[in-house]
Amino acid sequence: MVQKAYLILENGTIFEGKSFGASGEAVGEIVFTTAMTGYLETLTDPSYYGQIVCQTFPLIGNYGVIPADFESERPHLKAYIVRDRCQEPSNFRCEGDLDTFLKKEGIVGIYGIDTRALTKIVREYGVMNGKVVTEGSGSGFGLSELKNYTIKDAVKNTTCKEEHTETPVSVKRRVVLWDFGAKANIERELVNRGCEVTVIPAGTKAERIFELAPDGIMLSNGPGDPAENVEIIAELAKVCEKKIPTFGICLGHQLLALSQGAKTSKLKYGHRGANQPCENVETGRVYITSQNHGYAVDNDSVPEGGKIWFKNANDGTCEGIKYDSMPAFSVQFHPEACGGPLDTGFLFDEFMELIDKAK
Repeated sequence: MVQKAYLILENGTIFEGKSFGASGEAVGEIVFTTAMTGYLETLTDPSYYGQIVCQTFPLIGNYGVIPADFESERPHLKAYIVRDRCQEPSNFRCEGDLDTFLKKEGIVGIYGIDTRALTKIVREYGVMNGKVVTEGSGSGFGLSELKNYTIKDAVKNTTCKEEHTETPVSVKRRVVLWDFGAKANIERELVNRGCEVTVIPAGTKAERIFELAPDGIMLSNGPGDPAENVEIIAELAKVCEKKIPTFGICLGHQLLALSQGAKTSKLKYGHRGANQPCENVETGRVYITSQNHGYAVDNDSVPEGGKIWFKNANDGTCEGIKYDSMPAFSVQFHPEACGGPLDTGFLFDEFMELIDKAK
């Protein structure tokens, strides 16, 4: 017999569905992603730390669980919401089913609710907190804990614990990957281009980076409010003074801008999905991108010495900055992902060119 499960929003709305994955309760910030595929990457993306993720695409789990596609060792989200779950996946790479995986990882799930209705609520009223609770567990439907919930120590809880290095067969460049909750494919893209990649924890001091003497610095994606990372921003500002070629992605983009005096603000419901259109303002060309962020750099705050490079084609928000004051650029989207036929992976090649010019 399938257990009932409930989704309770902080505005008092309750959805009744069915339980899958782990039983229990989970409180988090409810967000939605419009990606049609890539649910494994979503589940294991550290940028979802502290959040309850709703998939707008109705059928999830049809190709099962494929560990080779994970973006980190384990899920970081609080709970998972889908319309229909597939109980019999079919794919030649499949190594298990979604329900079993979520149970193993302790992730509470709910399916069978109207995810379109939920998405409309979030779009209209903005991101809000919620609770997923399995029938017979939890502490009731109190709303006070939902309204008071905040995501804390997001970067601290998703960064690597120790410094480590990945070396390709032929080393052409040495890059430091500053891990704020990095997706695994960022490191793969660098290694595939002949980079020896030294991954460092988020709390690393500027002096240690100087000791490593990298040819370039990659600032990774990650979760949470970028402005809360005061100490990291201060260290990054020191690093920027050395004018080492730098490339920032997502949270890395935001932190780089903050280190130069820009400001960030929270979006109403964020950009999450593999189908977000971004325009290169220099060429007018639009790319389909993969994104996962709830904050953005304020357009009017881009510092002197920097200029907006990409903007979101839907709402005009800043999606990329080029810096004239130092050899650095950054983007809000994920060029290491496969957003569409006009992928932005070429940005890694531009980073390689930036490094080679500085040598």
